[in-house]
Amino acid sequence: MSQSNNSGILEKFVNTVMGVKTLNQQQSPDKPIATTQELDIRAVLVYKLGTILQIVVMVLVLLGMEKLVMLIDNNSFFPAWFSTLLTGLFFALLSIRSRMFSLLDNTRSGQTYDQIIRPRWAPPPLAFPIVWMIIAVLRVISSVLVWQQMNHQFLVLPLILFVVHLALGDTWNTIFTVERRLGAAVPVVILGPWLSAVVVTAIYWQTNPIAGMTLSFSCVWLTVAAVLVLRIWQLNGSEPLYPLKLTPVEK
Repeated sequence: MSQSNNSGILEKFVNTVMGVKTLNQQQSPDKPIATTQELDIRAVLVYKLGTILQIVVMVLVLLGMEKLVMLIDNNSFFPAWFSTLLTGLFFALLSIRSRMFSLLDNTRSGQTYDQIIRPRWAPPPLAFPIVWMIIAVLRVISSVLVWQQMNHQFLVLPLILFVVHLALGDTWNTIFTVERRLGAAVPVVILGPWLSAVVVTAIYWQTNPIAGMTLSFSCVWLTVAAVLVLRIWQLNGSEPLYPLKLTPVEK
């Protein structure tokens, strides 16, 4: 009984930290369905525009943080470690809640994953927020190391690529989790979160080898996730690998 309670407490804690909606918090409206094989051009444009705007906003936030930290570092009132602490908290916010900068619907929910056919080896739903929480910690550590290596600058190529990676991941979440476009999710997860994670890890490694090694775990996990997304697509009808036009279900 206590083991079950501990498991429930852990699940509640992890879901709260990662902002994942639980079953009793989720609304289950009638979802639109694809009735044709027609490409949804509007959806493609929305994804692209939403991703670009999120990247622009986060780059501006990086610029703002650079100005703020510069003021702190030049002010003898603050202890030397204060800017590092502030930077760590900033990267923690980015890593856990980057979706707050997105105009797309980025609701974190296990609803899609619970309702689709999954391979036998698929991780249980709780594994995802736990792993992503671990990755968030690794992202914070590696990004702070890069920031230190770059003389406390934020508007540098490694960190800009990092926010691009986060934005691509949020867009993929919209496509897969929110809109349940299993076909479009396959190329997007490969060309978006997975490829960008490899690029960010490589440039982090060039900047600071320890930072690159720290972040490399995310590449391993995203490789597993990409294979899982591909397998889910195969098991659930292998719809076209692009966003289909959706028609609302009439009650």
